[in-house]
Amino acid sequence: MMNHVPRALVVDDEPDIRELIILTLQRMQIDCTGAKDLAEAKQWLTKREFALCLTDMRLPDGSGIELVEYMQREFPEIPVAVITAYGNMEVAVTALKAGAFDFVAKPVNLQILRNLVDTALKLSDVEKKESAPFRKELLGESPAAEWLRSMIHKLARSQAPVLIAGPSGSGKELVARLIHQLGPRGDAPFVPVNCGAIPSELVESEFFGYKKGSFTGALMDKGGLFQAAQHGTLFLDEIADLPLHMQVKLLRVIQEKAVRPIGSQEEFPIDVRILSASHKDLPTLVSEGKFRQDLFYRINVIQLAVPGLQERQEDIPILAETFLQRLSRETGLPKTTLSAPALAKLMKYSFPGNVRELENILERAVALCENAMIKVQDLHLDERAPEVLETVYPTDLPLTSYLDTIERDAIMAALVKNRWNKTRTAEQLGLSLRALRYRLKRLGLEK
Repeated sequence: MMNHVPRALVVDDEPDIRELIILTLQRMQIDCTGAKDLAEAKQWLTKREFALCLTDMRLPDGSGIELVEYMQREFPEIPVAVITAYGNMEVAVTALKAGAFDFVAKPVNLQILRNLVDTALKLSDVEKKESAPFRKELLGESPAAEWLRSMIHKLARSQAPVLIAGPSGSGKELVARLIHQLGPRGDAPFVPVNCGAIPSELVESEFFGYKKGSFTGALMDKGGLFQAAQHGTLFLDEIADLPLHMQVKLLRVIQEKAVRPIGSQEEFPIDVRILSASHKDLPTLVSEGKFRQDLFYRINVIQLAVPGLQERQEDIPILAETFLQRLSRETGLPKTTLSAPALAKLMKYSFPGNVRELENILERAVALCENAMIKVQDLHLDERAPEVLETVYPTDLPLTSYLDTIERDAIMAALVKNRWNKTRTAEQLGLSLRALRYRLKRLGLEK
């Protein structure tokens, strides 16, 4: 067998299903090795190199999730997909959270299986993608910016749904686009849609498309957003604004990996990764009955919290410089410069509108300033927004240690106030419970 021919490990105790999958993959020019249980799969993993692994969830001596967790520890570079029972989305989500690349449901739809395998085999190209353009798009050298870049790289390797949370203007769509570009779907379409901008009576036809004659005005067949994003990524921005009746239909599409256009009698398989975003508190909306709990569970397999500009203030100078350079190129005028007092004013400003607000402030200031120099009065900052309090930085401490000390004190104070109730503490601090738990572990505050 030639070295460039990929090899797959297929783990299933049912010979018929195992042979069906192996035959399908062999027709895709993939060399296959079969295993009937967990023990045999582990043996093969130590003997051969594999480009991907497909495993059933129920094995005679364990579960597919055990194999996923084992491979995450020992062979993290090998994508592993799980085969689940029909309709068992809870198991599929558990596998994705454990690190599975993707899932396919029984009875196995061979086209969906082929799409999954094609995407998995492209993962080797992900590592070769240049990071320089990536750093130019996601600017900043702060710890928060570096952490966000590392998370984007990690999430680009998975096909798990990601819920991108963060305040308005923090760059959630940019983050989604980078996850798409750096992943195996990077050469396919990235389709962003603002769920709140589509009239409720049109939302179903926009998402799923329609057949000619299915309603008045349907003069020809029209594909929907899912079809437009085929083999790529569909980014559902402000998903909290999606009407409840549409949430039901969206959940079914995500689970079945198929869409039925309005007026059609048949479903069409889709191969689309779902990324979602919202600046609203979805758990609260779920508790109020305004957002479906089952859909939230499905889109929130992995949550990524995009930090606001107030959490990465040291990035303001480089962001401002980049925006001013771009404005100079667009207008053809000499580059405008920020005066030292104007920059100091920006560094103290709280930026309720985050990066988008900084960009708008500078665009307005460039138009108003004289002699290509932006002064404090040219910024026209919203004085109602509180300024960031100045702090005296102790130069004998590394910055990360100093910030950890501040964070530890704030979390401890909130924990004591709430009698170590983590849910109330997270609400008070404006964090998700998962984010609080991560900080407790990182700062050594687990009780």
